[in-house]
Amino acid sequence: MMRIPRRACRSVKVGAVAIGGSAPVSVQTMTNAHPHDGAAILDQIMEAARRGCDIVRLTVPDQKSVTVFRAVKAESPLPLIADVHFDYRLAVAAVEAGADGLRINPGNIGSDERVAAVVRAACKRNVPIRVGVNGGSLEKDILNRHGAPTAEALVESALHHVALIEALDYHQIKISVKASDTLRTIEAYRLLAGRCDYPLHLGVTEAGTFLPGTVRSCVAMGALLLEGIGDTIRVSLTDTPAQEVRVGVELLRSIGLRAPGAAVTSCPTCGRTHVDVAALAARIEDRLEQLYVEQPDAPRPHVAVMGCMVNGPGEARDADIAVAGGDGSFALYHKGTLLKSVSEADALDAVIALVHEYIAT
Repeated sequence: MMRIPRRACRSVKVGAVAIGGSAPVSVQTMTNAHPHDGAAILDQIMEAARRGCDIVRLTVPDQKSVTVFRAVKAESPLPLIADVHFDYRLAVAAVEAGADGLRINPGNIGSDERVAAVVRAACKRNVPIRVGVNGGSLEKDILNRHGAPTAEALVESALHHVALIEALDYHQIKISVKASDTLRTIEAYRLLAGRCDYPLHLGVTEAGTFLPGTVRSCVAMGALLLEGIGDTIRVSLTDTPAQEVRVGVELLRSIGLRAPGAAVTSCPTCGRTHVDVAALAARIEDRLEQLYVEQPDAPRPHVAVMGCMVNGPGEARDADIAVAGGDGSFALYHKGTLLKSVSEADALDAVIALVHEYIAT
């Protein structure tokens, strides 16, 4: 597999997760449960962890959410970043509540003195700060100078804010410059990568619903990652945190930046199909993903889920484990040999049982 040279940069740590330097590219998401609902937030964190997430961000809009953040942090299996805007006191409180990282936009935190208060709090606990600049939150003077939220404007804003933190002799910094479109995002990160040596958090802001958001995010971040740019990523979807993680993990796998997942081949189906191939394939992938999170070094057999007996037996010859649909049932194959017929209801467990046998041998 092609090895992608990575951009050289500093390293910071968000909890136990290293970002930048020689560390693997990490996957982040952000909870979207109500910031006062600790149980719902924790459920989303646990599901994100099960999907392969490395870091989770929580919004901290008020003092009650700080209390919830502290409680969630005590039970979270993943490092937590506090996302704070406007009120510098909440950023300070979040650090004191155990935040492993901060995401702020110094431009909306307030005066230099307020930014300094946040930096002092972060410094006491060596908490990294992500300077996050979006196309919709640029300062008026920068917008007026550039005429629009251009890539150059995004980078100028980010580096201006970084300079405020550097002036306080603090360098535990990550940077993001997210636009809502693919080409401007790519241009902004390319510019930024050449002008600093801090780790970069990649993303397309407000990327959209699942399908368009996935495409926009993967095109932008895939292009940058293939150039060695990017140290941690978030796929920002109008969807669940778990879906964001699934896309992010699969993106990294597709370019060799994360270990491969379940090797499942499935047919597109046609009028000959009399079983629910899509549902079975999705359930097999889900079960295997859980298995590989628990056993990351386990062998990954090639599983084929086929809709009928036209192409099914042929695919079965090349797959380690395969099923080919019939009328409400599946023919089950192992290494090209037909084992038996199983009902549609029993097909999932039959395939997973063969996967466990494969791993055991």
